[in-house]
Amino acid sequence: MTNGLTFDDIRAAAARLDGVAHHTPVVTSHAIDGLVGASVFGKAENLQRAGAFKFRGAYNRISHLSPDERERGVCAWSSGNHAQAVALAARVVGTSAVILMPEDAPASKRAATEGYGADVRTYDRYRENREELAAALAAETGRVAVPPYDDHRIMAGQGTAALELLQDVSDLDTLLVPMSGGGLMAGCGVAARALNPRIELVGVEPAAGNDTKQSLVAGERIRIAVPRTIADGLQVEIPGELTFEINRRQVDDVCLVDDEQIVAAMQLLFERAKTVVEPSGATAFAALLSDPSRFAGRRVGVLLSGGNVGTAQFSDLMQTYVN
Repeated sequence: MTNGLTFDDIRAAAARLDGVAHHTPVVTSHAIDGLVGASVFGKAENLQRAGAFKFRGAYNRISHLSPDERERGVCAWSSGNHAQAVALAARVVGTSAVILMPEDAPASKRAATEGYGADVRTYDRYRENREELAAALAAETGRVAVPPYDDHRIMAGQGTAALELLQDVSDLDTLLVPMSGGGLMAGCGVAARALNPRIELVGVEPAAGNDTKQSLVAGERIRIAVPRTIADGLQVEIPGELTFEINRRQVDDVCLVDDEQIVAAMQLLFERAKTVVEPSGATAFAALLSDPSRFAGRRVGVLLSGGNVGTAQFSDLMQTYVN
């Protein structure tokens, strides 16, 4: 057990998700292995339903709603991937969803969220507090709030990604996980350590959004300004309260990458692994690519956490950052 989240919780989530979520493939590339000097295994959550790992946690949480709660519906706040996941999970379960999304969220993510049937309302992420807005919305409408990470059932659902990866690939030395609020690492870390106690757990953040790294050094949660980074899914100001208590006990290291390194990772995955990932989804792989000596000779699992990037955005990023 890690602060209330157990491996049994993750196995129960896997059973609930069986036949609903995709068991996503593991992406490998001899060219990438040769380039970084390691054996790399990418967990392709870009191929998950709604295009990201977020569906795992959202469905695990929403499928537990009581009949009365399903009648009232759910609400959530997200820049895109959790929004889409909640919208789709709500539709699958048979309830309704209202989603708060920042005004500058990628247009493709908002369109997909509305396409799954959610009512989208916008806010200014740099001036307004999304948690306060969501709390007010839940109080006003009676809807059940579905947080993006600070919930044990959300974390348990996210942890099924690592459960699958380690069942498919044995003897990993290191697991690289992108970190936003910390829910993916919390769940994946518990699952990974249960299956392989010696595995090294490495979180990855944008250099502009190093709230988790600062918090782990300080031993308490540190709040930063909303980070300015192309990794929109990682633009949080502070780690989650529940997730931090788990991650402070299990994370071995946090690596930082800049936007240029993230785009380089997107390009390499596209060209060599024929895999399309969004900036947030490429962040963990960017750490491997930017410092290959750190992982040389190791068997490295990498969470490719999402692929929700439109063709226009992908093209713009390549033109802006790639020489």
